Amino acid sequence: TVRRTVWQDWVSGFYPGTLWFIYKYSGDPEIARLAEEQTEKCSRVQYLRSTHDVGFMINCSYGNGLRLGGIDEYAEVLHNAAHSLVTRYNPLVGCIKSWEDNRSRGWYYPVIIDNMMNLELLFWAAEHGGSPRLKDIAIRHAETTMKHHFRPDGSCYHVAVYNQRTGKFLCGKTHQGYSDNSMWSRGQAWAIYGYTMVYSFTKDKRFLDQAQKAAGIYMKRLKETSDDCIPRWDMDAPDDVKDASAACIIASALLELSEYVSTDQAATYRDFAIKTLNQLSSNRYQSRDKNFSFLLHSTGHHPAGTEIDTSIIYADYYYLEALLKLRRNRQTLWSVHSR
Repeated sequence: TVRRTVWQDWVSGFYPGTLWFIYKYSGDPEIARLAEEQTEKCSRVQYLRSTHDVGFMINCSYGNGLRLGGIDEYAEVLHNAAHSLVTRYNPLVGCIKSWEDNRSRGWYYPVIIDNMMNLELLFWAAEHGGSPRLKDIAIRHAETTMKHHFRPDGSCYHVAVYNQRTGKFLCGKTHQGYSDNSMWSRGQAWAIYGYTMVYSFTKDKRFLDQAQKAAGIYMKRLKETSDDCIPRWDMDAPDDVKDASAACIIASALLELSEYVSTDQAATYRDFAIKTLNQLSSNRYQSRDKNFSFLLHSTGHHPAGTEIDTSIIYADYYYLEALLKLRRNRQTLWSVHSR
């Protein structure tokens, strides 16, 4: 069964983003034409203020179109989207609000770990002619999240709830994980990727340390709970339902993280990422002639009973992103060693 999505859905940018990745690899102008066509279906997102996912939706589509397709006019869309995103920022809390209030749950200012991924849009905009305030907001969000979203061992909550009038942190919860105190695998992946990205823009060692701490507990728990590099949807779940999307995000994040750490640690991260990509590229996880996707065995929202053990577009997106990073890294290493 294929589930179609609308432009307001948080995943709407992943298909055009995937097409831009394929164009980057192939150079096929027909793929570029299709990528541009699909990207422009997301155009209204730049003015959307009802969700924090503007970063996912616009950066993956228009951002990749600018970076990989060379379409300079897309920059204006990115700037518009960045300004839409920061309308959800509350300086008392120090975070961009993720979802609207859920009074039945007692969530009046919920911030989810996924929101770290949307900060890249703000950093980019600030570096390309936008207000420095955009970078300041991104850094403050990362600092607040680092303070309240993580447990002492480096694992993270899915949801942090704040009092929007005082800024006080109230509690850590889950929505898509097994329990409030469990390690939801994709949430941990967002944390590792998010703090690696923040470090890449700021070069603030606090954020590098946070990315490494989150990666360390992920890799430790994975060895305890999985028969390969593809995690359960939640490290503490009693079942063995996999989430390949988390593995794809992790592989991409670790290849990036390997560029900022010591030689020995870089080798550990890079080897883990390559091992993960090799397993994702095996018969066990490849879709091939089973459907139109690249990968099988991802999990979207297990507690809600949706998208369980299936193919999901953002798994394909981060899988291709990781493969392109690996290709770039290997070309760089070859260039260095051949001098």
